Amino acid sequence: MYSVKEIFYTLQGEGTHAGRPAVFLRFAGCNLWSGREQDRSAAVCRFCDTDFVGVNGQNGGKFATAQELAQRVASFWPLSETPEKSAKIGRPYVVCTGGEPALQLDDALIAALHETGFEVAIETNGTVELAEGIDWVCVSPKGASELVVREGDELKLVYPQVEIQASPAALSSLAFEHYYLQPLDDASQSENTRLCVDYCLQNPQWKISLQTHKILDID
Repeated sequence: MYSVKEIFYTLQGEGTHAGRPAVFLRFAGCNLWSGREQDRSAAVCRFCDTDFVGVNGQNGGKFATAQELAQRVASFWPLSETPEKSAKIGRPYVVCTGGEPALQLDDALIAALHETGFEVAIETNGTVELAEGIDWVCVSPKGASELVVREGDELKLVYPQVEIQASPAALSSLAFEHYYLQPLDDASQSENTRLCVDYCLQNPQWKISLQTHKILDID
C-alpha cells in the first residue's frame, strides 16, 4: 500500500532539471518531521514548507499496488497520437518527493514506473537507503541528520543551516555530479541569497539553485 499526498504535472523548479516538464509524485510522511506545526521546533528539519501529511491533496490517496500507482502517474503525462510526436515530447519524467519518498519508493514501484516509460527521479533527505534503479538521485541534507546516501547525481543544500553536518564544507567531498546551494526561504531570504552568491563565487564547485516555480508563481 502506497500513501500519496498529491500527484500533479508541472515544471521542475529547482536544480539541474529546472524548467523540465515532470509529473510530481508526492508521498505522505517523513522521518525528520511529523508535519504538525506543534512538533516543528523539536524536529530535525524545521524549515520545511511542504504539506505532506495525509492523502487528501490533489489526486492523492491510497494505492494498493505499484502498477495501480504507476498507471495513475502515467495518466498525467501528455499523450501523443504517433511515435514520432512521442519522441519529440521526450521521455516521461516523474519526480518522487515528499515528505521523504525513500520510505515508500520500492523496487516494485520503480519497475512499474519504468514499464510505463518513465525516467524516475527522487528528491530525498538522504537518511534512508534507496532502492535500486532510480535514474536521478537528488539529495538535500537536513540539519543534524546522518546521511546514508552519500553519492548521486545532485546534492542540493538549503543554505544557510546552523548544523555543521549541513555545511557546504562538510559535504563538498561527497560523490555527486552537481552541487547546489539553495537560499533558505524565510524572513531573511535576501540575505540568504547574498550568502549563497558569495559562497559560490568563492567555491566554484557550488552553483545556485533558485526555486523558479515560486518566482514564476506556478504549482
